Amino acid sequence: MNLDHDLQAIAKQERVLVFPRFDATRAWALGAFLRELAIARNHVLAIDVRTFGLPLFFSVLDGTAPDNAAWVRRKSNVVAHFRRSSYAIALRLQQSGATLADKYGLPAAEYAAAGGSFPITLAGVGAIGAVTVSGLSQRADHELVVEALCAELDHDFAELALDEV
Repeated sequence: MNLDHDLQAIAKQERVLVFPRFDATRAWALGAFLRELAIARNHVLAIDVRTFGLPLFFSVLDGTAPDNAAWVRRKSNVVAHFRRSSYAIALRLQQSGATLADKYGLPAAEYAAAGGSFPITLAGVGAIGAVTVSGLSQRADHELVVEALCAELDHDFAELALDEV
């Protein structure tokens, strides 16, 4: 995996995957689509869609552990803090050999720099929330969210997907 290439690809994903409008109905549809994807692929996931401060969709699939819900919360806190994908933050930290605690003073109990949470960005406004999954590898969590956002926003996932490792 080439970190610089992935970071450039994630920056493109963040620029392209922007909602013209977003509300509770759209959040529910996005969460339900992610849930159906997970079921069809036999994934064990926790799924969360929220605006900052307001949960709009939450679901866990059979086999999910309480840790998955904690990871969702911690990853979405990273998006709320940085207004960037949690995977982008994780890769940047990996490049520098730092942790969230070292570099930013953010406690590991509340923040997780790991893939799987992506900003919900509203055109003309910026990041207003996050869609987050936990249960796969961090790269696979990230890609599943991006795939669902591509479907919701009518973008070709193949054009935005990260290169296979």
